[in-house]
Amino acid sequence: MNRKLIYIAGGLIAVVLLVLAILPFVVNVNQFRPQIEAAANAALNRKVSIGNIRLSLFSGGVSVDDLSVSDDPAFSTSPFLTAKSVNVSVALLPLVFSHALRVSGLTINDPEVTLLASASGAWNFSSLGATGGAPSAAGVAKPQQVSTASSSDKGGGDVSVQRLSIANGKIFVGDAGSAANRREYDGVNFEASDLSYTTQFPFQLTAKTPGNGSLKLSGKAGPLNQTDAQQTPIDASLELKNFDTTASGLVDPKSGIAGLLDFTASLSSDGQKAISKGKVEASKVQLVAGGSPAKEPLEIDYDTNYDLKAQTGTLEQGDVHIGKALAHLSGTYGKSGESMAIQMKLDGENMPPADLEAMLPALGVTLPPGTSLQGGGLTAKLAISGPVSKLVTTGNVNLSNTKLVGFDLASKLGALSSFAGVPKGSDTLIQTMSSDVRVAPEGIRTDNVNLVVPSIGSLTGSGTISPKQELDYKMMARLANGASPLGGIAKVAAAGSGGGIPLRITGTTSNPSFVPDMAGMTSGLTKGLAGAPAQVPGNLGGAIGGLLGKKKSSN
Repeated sequence: MNRKLIYIAGGLIAVVLLVLAILPFVVNVNQFRPQIEAAANAALNRKVSIGNIRLSLFSGGVSVDDLSVSDDPAFSTSPFLTAKSVNVSVALLPLVFSHALRVSGLTINDPEVTLLASASGAWNFSSLGATGGAPSAAGVAKPQQVSTASSSDKGGGDVSVQRLSIANGKIFVGDAGSAANRREYDGVNFEASDLSYTTQFPFQLTAKTPGNGSLKLSGKAGPLNQTDAQQTPIDASLELKNFDTTASGLVDPKSGIAGLLDFTASLSSDGQKAISKGKVEASKVQLVAGGSPAKEPLEIDYDTNYDLKAQTGTLEQGDVHIGKALAHLSGTYGKSGESMAIQMKLDGENMPPADLEAMLPALGVTLPPGTSLQGGGLTAKLAISGPVSKLVTTGNVNLSNTKLVGFDLASKLGALSSFAGVPKGSDTLIQTMSSDVRVAPEGIRTDNVNLVVPSIGSLTGSGTISPKQELDYKMMARLANGASPLGGIAKVAAAGSGGGIPLRITGTTSNPSFVPDMAGMTSGLTKGLAGAPAQVPGNLGGAIGGLLGKKKSSN
């Protein structure tokens, strides 16, 4: 008896296999092509064309070749989406016996999608599925009502879709009207289920970002906005790893700004305003042209909101951590032409200079080899404004009670320190250093510099640091030891110049050179001698000769 059952079962299986083998030749699924194209045209508000359709009984679905979806004509005449094939999971019995097309899933294989943004901030995907009756793409009218559950009113039978997948796609992102600088995101995989115009649906998106980074966005979206897909609500979490700000096109390489971002955040949008909160870790940061990557990463805890229509945002919280140093960033940002412009304030109180030292290369400043900052605190109050590609930072910085270890300022002053009786040592103690600063693409400018070094005196003046780290400073040295020969000269020069001993600082940040401004000193001395001869020390001639590297007179 058991053997008979096996024979019967085997016979039934053979019959089923025979039917499965014959049905693709009996059921001409290409007859559904006009129906499918019409339904897709109406649902997407775009012209959709497909190639050959094949019935795949063993996989329980239909395979469609050469899918093409047109772009919004306001953006491009090229396709918005192309794909080599689409696998459609369908209910076979309704398809065979009643010609009802019930779709349970769609998988788009190896698609290429082009996302374009206009100067006003609109995206070419915004009109996908839009209703209203006016044509948006050639030959495609906007339907008054679209439903993913049924299209029987369009003559297409009963159509329902439960799952949408994109496998191994490519997304090109750029600006409308310009094919240059479009960024490519590879390995795009997308999963969504139970898409609806009335309820939320879960989704997950993963992709490789330019520069070998990765992106993951997952959560819920919907209900789908039938007027503007860009306004579809979303509630999701975002993870970016190794995101290259330059390769991705986030900033112009010419700006000198660069870095790699690790980004973890929540993202919520009601279709009008987007709110995001999370943490950014930025490594290999570079902030100015001519700078070099920072030696340590910085972290930012942020909370921001963005008006999608106005394209403006507010940074409510921006806590910037560099080691133990903490600064607060706040302000506004918004679209300005093809770039993003910002208006921010950065405030940091008594930050440890040793931790901030790692960021100096990013600003185009490299300390001399073997030197480091120890102790003390730095306070900065800065304003940051302009387009991201041409940011300008202005404000004031104040450094106090800090030691520049491994740098002997006295020896750098050479003859000035010798005649001033300044003891030489291996370190330089900075009591205070304050300055007004301006950091821009063309370099760094510091005005009202006031440097107080107890062992030497004070240096005041102003100057610039070029993108190549070249120094060009005009300073006045007021020496602490007024009883020394050079101290006497300083008094006379000060009487004539209104300052101290004029000097120039040249060279580079890593190898500065302090050179007395002899022309300025001579002029000051001449005026001082004429106006206050009583202040001239008896050994003035010998002191000046020594300063100039000459032997003292025997007279």
